[in-house]
Amino acid sequence: MTELVIRGLLDGAWRHLRSEPFLAGVSVRWLHQGGMGAPKTAILEYAPGARAPRHRHAGLETIIVLEGVQSDENGEYPAGSLVLNPPGSVHSVWSDKGCAVLIQWDLPVVFLEAEGEA
Repeated sequence: MTELVIRGLLDGAWRHLRSEPFLAGVSVRWLHQGGMGAPKTAILEYAPGARAPRHRHAGLETIIVLEGVQSDENGEYPAGSLVLNPPGSVHSVWSDKGCAVLIQWDLPVVFLEAEGEA
């Protein structure tokens, strides 16, 4: 496995990494992609007003908010927040003004609604 070090993570040093579409209004910068069903680590960038549809976590998801504010049905999480979503938890995610988060998940989520549904 290749080591990855990003110095200045909180200062936006991750911005040099290649970005690609992930969900509508959300882009991803992959840090680590294991094989099918393996843990993954990435930086997700939510455009203002973007959201991830309601989904259930099959494994632990760990989020550190790097910039902006990420929200779900349980509250708002400003930069510097750590959010742990345990297996079986269900929520949708959005950002009114946009945000960037470092995210690691053990297993893929199960979407309970299609993109674009309220």
